[in-house]
Amino acid sequence: MDRHSETVSAIAAIVRRFYDLGESYRVSHGSSNSTRPAHRSNENVVDISMLSNVLLVDAERRVVLVEPNVPMDRLVEATLPHGLVPPVVMEFPGITVGGGFSGTSGESSSFRHGFFDDTVNSVEIILGNGQLVRASRKERSDLFFGAAGAAGTLGIVTLVEVRLVEARKWVKTTYRKIEKIPNAIAEIKTQTENTDIDYLDCIISSPEHSIIIMGELTDSKPPDTPVRTFSNAQDPWFYMHIQEQTKSTDTVVEYIPLGEYLFRYDRAAFWVGRQGYTYFKFVPFTRFFRWLLDDYSHARTLYHALHASGVASRFVVQDLALPYDTAEDFITWVNRELGIWPLWLCPLRGSRLPTFHPVTETARAKVEVSDEQGQDEKSMSQPMLNIGVWGWGPSDHETFVAKNRALEAKLTELGGRKWLYAHTYYTEDEFWSEYNHRDAYEALREKYFATTLPTVYDKVKQPKLQRDNQGKAKRQEQSKSWLSTWPIGGLYGMVLATLSGDIALHRRATWRYNG
Repeated sequence: MDRHSETVSAIAAIVRRFYDLGESYRVSHGSSNSTRPAHRSNENVVDISMLSNVLLVDAERRVVLVEPNVPMDRLVEATLPHGLVPPVVMEFPGITVGGGFSGTSGESSSFRHGFFDDTVNSVEIILGNGQLVRASRKERSDLFFGAAGAAGTLGIVTLVEVRLVEARKWVKTTYRKIEKIPNAIAEIKTQTENTDIDYLDCIISSPEHSIIIMGELTDSKPPDTPVRTFSNAQDPWFYMHIQEQTKSTDTVVEYIPLGEYLFRYDRAAFWVGRQGYTYFKFVPFTRFFRWLLDDYSHARTLYHALHASGVASRFVVQDLALPYDTAEDFITWVNRELGIWPLWLCPLRGSRLPTFHPVTETARAKVEVSDEQGQDEKSMSQPMLNIGVWGWGPSDHETFVAKNRALEAKLTELGGRKWLYAHTYYTEDEFWSEYNHRDAYEALREKYFATTLPTVYDKVKQPKLQRDNQGKAKRQEQSKSWLSTWPIGGLYGMVLATLSGDIALHRRATWRYNG
């Protein structure tokens, strides 16, 4: 803790200096699982990448004290030896604790436990004036709930206390095939009331093939039942495996080691890795090449390639949350306008309002939150269904933007919201109409000296289109360079992934099943 305190004090001093000078700045975490463009090189930057340690696992209290840049795989590796695991573990090993709190992060356990920040007890945070404070549900609760999902725009989180639950050895995983999308949506909603399961999500492979995935934590496995893993180069990609398993059988049960289940989507980053083969064209999409190029098929390395290749500007990577009763209409729209399959469905528990999380404002219940000012009654949103839409968009940038704008308009029409890690094309007025608690948010920024930090809209907005002398659309700050041309961009991304060291992290992972 001494090293942590010294590091945080040094960061706070830098923040205080910027505050005294009245200068704005951005925060560098050292890594990102966002598809948004990086900050410009001429901006003031506060580097907190060194805050990347698990400081304490308290097995008796069932909590872990962790710095914000600790990724999910290292967090799980620190807690599993104590027989404990975070209730919500994001599906990509590289997603960080700080990103989970300050962004929006949910997984297949979120129908039961909520977003990742719902599992956080408290945070240590540097305010905009350099003051270090603690915030929790009872202490500075307005800051605690305001900072959750606010993309780091109310201060710099430097320490997080995360609640833990009892871990089990296996996840008894049931795949259930459902032929019609409306039936699949109805089944997901029904299963959210099933107290026997701990994890729940769904892959819609096509309009005629949906697969409900239900996971139950257990310490027992029937004798002679094979163990299913997904982390080895010779293992199948998870989404392809369950498609194959349910082709001729409606229900399949497998036993997956807990770590393998939590990060089952790492290889291929769901199915985004398939697009790498589409991109390069000359590399066959065969089992041999998936084995040969496995190091480049993990989520961390794919993010390097996504940014370096310029593909991020042509690839739809969006998570949208919708009410159950409009989810089918949205899927129909995505099929008609974008033609993207598969789709990922993940049920979400309601969230405390107001929030930047993707929720519908319809109040489902009232909760009372105690803080130093007394009782504060707040509304809860209704449960929703996350729909992951990931695939190629139009190659023309102007058409790509138009399609994304149409997606946002359709989402609004159907009562949904989007995750803000992705490309966002709202105008400022449209954005604050969607996330309609601007006055309260700005008041928090004033109260906690955060006005020298960018706003949420500043962080998520996309560069505007300009026109050249011939009237052709071009991006204001991201002109296409030779490094992003095909196939140089993809090869460049692979080189960056190799040089970063991320490429070997999965090989050293101790959460992997070793028999």
